[in-house]
Amino acid sequence: MRPKTSSRDPLAHWRSANTIKVLLKTIAEETKNLGKPLRLMEICGTHTMTLHRSGLKPWLQEAGIEMVSGPGCPVCITPDFYHEAIIDLVTSGENILVATFGDMTRVPTRKGSLQTTVPASGSQIKIVYSPEEALELARQNFDKRVIFFGAGFETTIPSIVYTVKKASQQNLEAFFLLAALWLIPPAIEAILSSGEVAIDGFIYPGHVSAVIGERAYAFVAEKYHLPGAIAGFEPADILLGIMSVVRQIKQGKPRVANEYRRVVKAEGNPQALALMAEMLEPFDADWRGLGTIPASGLRLKPEWADFEASKNLNLALKPQKTLSSGCRCGEVLKGLVGPRDCPLFGQACVPDSPRGPCMVSYEGACLIEYKYSAGAKKK
Repeated sequence: MRPKTSSRDPLAHWRSANTIKVLLKTIAEETKNLGKPLRLMEICGTHTMTLHRSGLKPWLQEAGIEMVSGPGCPVCITPDFYHEAIIDLVTSGENILVATFGDMTRVPTRKGSLQTTVPASGSQIKIVYSPEEALELARQNFDKRVIFFGAGFETTIPSIVYTVKKASQQNLEAFFLLAALWLIPPAIEAILSSGEVAIDGFIYPGHVSAVIGERAYAFVAEKYHLPGAIAGFEPADILLGIMSVVRQIKQGKPRVANEYRRVVKAEGNPQALALMAEMLEPFDADWRGLGTIPASGLRLKPEWADFEASKNLNLALKPQKTLSSGCRCGEVLKGLVGPRDCPLFGQACVPDSPRGPCMVSYEGACLIEYKYSAGAKKK
């Protein structure tokens, strides 16, 4: 079944209660003879949001499907030492302007957060809503060194690094990028190879897949014999993805199904991929909760080194041993525990006073659970 579209609202059927009921009933019929509940991981934080906001999780549980959140929040998986390095820079250096996304300013570390930091003389921190805004700040502030602290997955990586190309073209020599750029497929590989998390299949992120295409996930089916489906972000999108995964399990034929073909092409976005290949190179990156993952991060190639903040501004981007705060965000990101398994959840850790980034970001599993699950705010 695939929802119909209408000229007035092309997504109306993807959101309708009747469509959702039919899909849930179909999934329940498909799972009733499997003999055990299925654990499926949704990689994307926006999928997690849709599942909670639309109330799908309990209905899916009744149908024998447990959805597990994965490392689909770039703010959440960025290690503290990135934040601490930029905090050190803006508090000790004069005439520095740090531009970053709003969620990044609220991540708590042992040195506080960017939101609570007091910048040095002539320095400041600005929240931006797009990479282009960071570039505009560089055009407007020739007396400052402007550092764009950009975090993202494949969805936003092209637009983030394009600012460097434009800065080069416009001779903005005081513009720098502190890149916290992460790749989803290596993270999936790390989760599977660890053997710590029992997963029966995956719902792959729609926006990321619009850039990287279908083939990037093929190893999951070929090496680990697990099914997966690329899904969009409407409730029906996700249910179609789940139904595809369930049917693959029943047939014993794992593959990468594309249930978001109205957006995702098999080859991805060649223009975006070409830009990434031109400007970036992979490196072994540290992820919160997952540790060091081979070739999972991207950094500027040597020919773009003049715009690399860590090298030009002597930022110490090295993992540091931190005191345990009791926050289990790292385990949540890996799928080992759910938000409610953390003793701080809803008690010491709430959106107004987060103890970890999973309660900060709009794509964070803890914030989503707190905001949308009944009884989450009870003390």
